[in-house]
Amino acid sequence: MKKRGLFCILLLFFLSFLTVALALFLMRTPYEFWNALLPIPHDEMRVVVIKPGLSARECADAFKEQDALTGSASSLAGWMRWLGIDRKIRPGQYRVIRSSPWDLARQLTTLRPVDWSLTIAPGMDVFSIKTLFDFDDSDDAPDALFLAVMNDANYPRPMTKVLPSDEEGRIAFLLPETYFVVERTPVELVKVASHAWWDRFGDRASAMTSRDLSGKAAIASMIEREALWDEERPIIAGVINNRLKKNMPLQIDATVVYAWKLLGKRITRVLYSDLEVDSPYNTYAAPGLPPSPICVPSAESWEAALSPGENGYYYYVARRDGYHIFAETYDDHRKNIKKAKEN
Repeated sequence: MKKRGLFCILLLFFLSFLTVALALFLMRTPYEFWNALLPIPHDEMRVVVIKPGLSARECADAFKEQDALTGSASSLAGWMRWLGIDRKIRPGQYRVIRSSPWDLARQLTTLRPVDWSLTIAPGMDVFSIKTLFDFDDSDDAPDALFLAVMNDANYPRPMTKVLPSDEEGRIAFLLPETYFVVERTPVELVKVASHAWWDRFGDRASAMTSRDLSGKAAIASMIEREALWDEERPIIAGVINNRLKKNMPLQIDATVVYAWKLLGKRITRVLYSDLEVDSPYNTYAAPGLPPSPICVPSAESWEAALSPGENGYYYYVARRDGYHIFAETYDDHRKNIKKAKEN
């Protein structure tokens, strides 16, 4: 009996030692180890505001209330205490992947509040997006945008299956918005803006081929440049589709402007002489869609491209107030041109 009692004591001591050792191992194991062993699942991105003076539990409540947490706030608070970050959370805005308490706590071990904001405006292109960053002309820094846009790791994993293979094509999949980022870098911008696009359009995009989706991106970009008012975007999308079905040249001035921009010439008004530009973006001469989007479309332009209006129009001309007059025949279009000049 004494031997059995001694054995139980030794076993209990061993198990206690093992438990303490395991706890110390878990507490001291670097975040990188767990991230490599158990990567955080890809999900929607969230920007969570943590106000000054909040306790660890109140911070956990904030993550829950702002839809960044899929489990309970009490569990998150517990993991924060376990990982020793409950008193290290600073006030500010945190960009996190929406996840479980354990995965969210793991993210918070290395995150710090975002300090910068970057704005992608609808209609920006690869040239204007570069101006968002303070590149040093003495090195190859301007290539940083190209590298960030072309790196699949910066996009939601399912999105990479439908992304085009060129920089101009991928730029269109960055949703225009003001984003809060930790660093003012192209990588940060591509990550948060592509996640925002996928959150909004991913369900529909995942059911399409990369080629079809690239075509929709090109159409959305032309709508963005052509339409001033949201209610006209589906109508213009319908016009583009109607002309494509008839194998008619699209004859969209915005693509000619972009063609000249690629050649280093900036024009604001398209003249007849400008239509002679030798470029696949010249939709007066080249059939079908341009090879890539000509700008970053707004969410409204994307909606119009994905769900175009059904109409019998093949022509439109802009009035001075930005609205368009639409026509089914060329004769009516010519009459509308005169009306537009009179108004």
